[in-house]
Amino acid sequence: MERLMSGDFDVKAKHSSEEALQKWRKLCGVVKNPKRRFRFTANLSKRYEAAAMRKTNQEKLRIAVLVSKAAFQFIQGVSPSDYNVPAEVKAAGFDICADELGSIVEGHDVKKLKFHGGVTGVSEKLCTSIVDGLTTTDSDLLNRRQEIYGINKFAESQPRSFWIFVWEALQDMTLMILGVCAFVSLIVGIATEGWLEGAHDGIGIVASILLVVFVTAISDYRQSLQFRDLDTEKKKIIIQVTRNGFRQKLSIYDLLPGDIVHLAIGDQVPADGLFVSGFSVLIDESSLTGESEPVMVNSENPFMLSGTKVQDGSCKMMIATVGMRTQWGKLMATLSEGGDDETPLQVKLNGVATIIGKIGLFFAVVTFAVLVQGLFSHKWQAGTYFRWSGDDALEILEYFAIAVTIVVVAVPEGLPLAVTLSLAFAMKKMMNDKALVRHLAACETMGSATTICSDKTGTLTTNHMTVVKSCICMEVKVVDQPTKAASLVSEMPVSAVKLLLQSIFNNTGGEVVVNEDGKREILGTPTETALLEFGLSLGGDFQAERQAVKLVKVEPFNSTKKRMGVVMELHEGGLRAHTKGASEIVLAACDKVINSNGDIVPLDEESINLLKDTIDQFANEALRTLCIAYMELEGGFSPENPMPVSGYTCIGIVGIKDPVRPGVKESVAVCRSAGITVRMVTGDNINTAKAIARECGILTDDGIAIEGPDFREKSLEELLQLVPKIQVMARSSPLDKHTLVKHLRTTFGEVVAVTGDGTNDAPALHEADIGLAMGIAGTEVAKESADVIILDDNFSTIVTVAKWGRSVYINIQKFVQFQLTVNVVALIVNFSSACLTGM
Repeated sequence: MERLMSGDFDVKAKHSSEEALQKWRKLCGVVKNPKRRFRFTANLSKRYEAAAMRKTNQEKLRIAVLVSKAAFQFIQGVSPSDYNVPAEVKAAGFDICADELGSIVEGHDVKKLKFHGGVTGVSEKLCTSIVDGLTTTDSDLLNRRQEIYGINKFAESQPRSFWIFVWEALQDMTLMILGVCAFVSLIVGIATEGWLEGAHDGIGIVASILLVVFVTAISDYRQSLQFRDLDTEKKKIIIQVTRNGFRQKLSIYDLLPGDIVHLAIGDQVPADGLFVSGFSVLIDESSLTGESEPVMVNSENPFMLSGTKVQDGSCKMMIATVGMRTQWGKLMATLSEGGDDETPLQVKLNGVATIIGKIGLFFAVVTFAVLVQGLFSHKWQAGTYFRWSGDDALEILEYFAIAVTIVVVAVPEGLPLAVTLSLAFAMKKMMNDKALVRHLAACETMGSATTICSDKTGTLTTNHMTVVKSCICMEVKVVDQPTKAASLVSEMPVSAVKLLLQSIFNNTGGEVVVNEDGKREILGTPTETALLEFGLSLGGDFQAERQAVKLVKVEPFNSTKKRMGVVMELHEGGLRAHTKGASEIVLAACDKVINSNGDIVPLDEESINLLKDTIDQFANEALRTLCIAYMELEGGFSPENPMPVSGYTCIGIVGIKDPVRPGVKESVAVCRSAGITVRMVTGDNINTAKAIARECGILTDDGIAIEGPDFREKSLEELLQLVPKIQVMARSSPLDKHTLVKHLRTTFGEVVAVTGDGTNDAPALHEADIGLAMGIAGTEVAKESADVIILDDNFSTIVTVAKWGRSVYINIQKFVQFQLTVNVVALIVNFSSACLTGM
């Protein structure tokens, strides 16, 4: 089958062409019950239909966007259209209906938005606040809101009842033939031998048919329920929302019009809505419009559509329409993906089933011919060749039933389905082990993985970060306790403390909020949380620092630039830029430094060496290092321009501890003993990466650690020598990860599993044999490109997935062994007894 598959087909674990899928299905044309055999595989006709509908919808939306852009040029002087609030909406306490909201956002209707008073006016008509969000204390108002505007859930097809599975099991052609045999056997038997004696054979056949049908239906019904549960898990997305004046995490299913949602790079827009505030927001609308060019969203173009992705920037948006009223909801209502692509193992076993089926059919025909010939010979010898009775007819019918039974037993119709059942069982078990499988084939492929390329932060480490060392104003201090951090303030110049706190609290993607219990809570990534905690321990006030300046531009962190920055307008006048990020990169952008007296001095060679030595010292202690810097923008700054890339003044360097997860070293050792090579691919400093890799047991004496920029410069010949030995890649970009994966797969024939969490990891996750996205730290874009989502971000869970993948193969081996033993025995016993004894 392996030879047949590679020669005649091109069915892969991922991204098989539809021609390949069609080709092997045509080979399996003679199938007893196509509905059952192909139930859990892709419905190709549905896919063609879906593609046509998607194209139509994209065209409609693209036209709406173009029309709105053209209309925007002529808005001045156009009188607004009249709008009457429906009586039921007015009675519920609102001043705008769901249809009007839908037409504003979906049609990108700037004129209507202006008529309703812009985003602020719409928020007032929805009885919400763009600052504090919805108020949910009034349950009556909340219920009325749900009744008028609906909930954020899409229409789903009704689950199929158990009796539909019974009906599908009865569609088996051989069972139908046996049913006819049973009916004829009953009629002839009762007519010739009476009710008690003549009904035995017929009732026996009926009982066998019912047993087969109900066992099949129960198995398939239970399986469909499991798939439904897993499908529900896949759709769960948690986002950050402001309600009742507090930031909180909510499921997208709980969103209502008027909710204020916080979005960052990689997030999926959860419903149609309007931009409230934010910086540098680029939206990828290709899933809806088919346009690959990202759309800039701002106060002039505030329309955000459900199902699109945030490609860059961060923002707040107000939900306008939800569920089936959204553009994505309407698209989902008309489309059906039609199931997963077939896995290579399913294709192989379908081929096996077809070949055995043909052999079984041949033996059945020969057996029937031998038995009938025996009857004819007997009648010829007895001289009763021309006299036929009901008993003779019954005997021929019995021979026919035997032949059909041989086909039933010989054709292993359940063989391809056994793969699906085994994979689905493994999926369910993996769910309990904190791994959500998005594609069936991933279970199977993970069993043959030979390489795992893992991130460091949050996968090999705990992702619970704290600042434990700092080098502020050229002086290294240990700050692993709040008392030490407080004493650091008294030793630092006042001007330096002020700049440090201003940078920590303004140049951040995190936030310090007070929750509903009145307790202080820090929101953001683990790195941001660690820095904000450090700022608070220095006596800083988050809200006071934010209110003391006005942000002009924000450039969020991404894994390509490896830094983030803000430009702010000071109350006393003037503009200032702050940046932070990978120590070597930010330090290279600095030409000045704050010394121990608080004076700004040129960054000479001695100072550079001291700071570089400090970075190496921190990194060798397995600490993540960040450099913090600022510059005065005396020549002014336009928000349209990019942030300066040089001329900064270094404030200091912080070392952040992120301990290795318990059990990782043992898991890496298990992988090595099982023939799986573990490689670390990280954006961190090379010394930090090497220290963590040694602690985990990844970096060995004969292994190589390399930096991304060096890897990029290698020629193809050098890469052939280098790639098999690489165990650690530091300061890597998403493109480096993609290149490494591609070389491992294509040049060295490895089966590669890759972890990823960021938006830019999507190409590597897509390229890999198995893409593993992080459930906690991962963005929605990364999760969508992945085959498996690691819900607890733990490396040990990845090893568990590999174990389950191997167990799938072992289970299927056992099933095939059992099935073929039964088939071969049935064929030999029936055929030989028929030929030798005539019975």
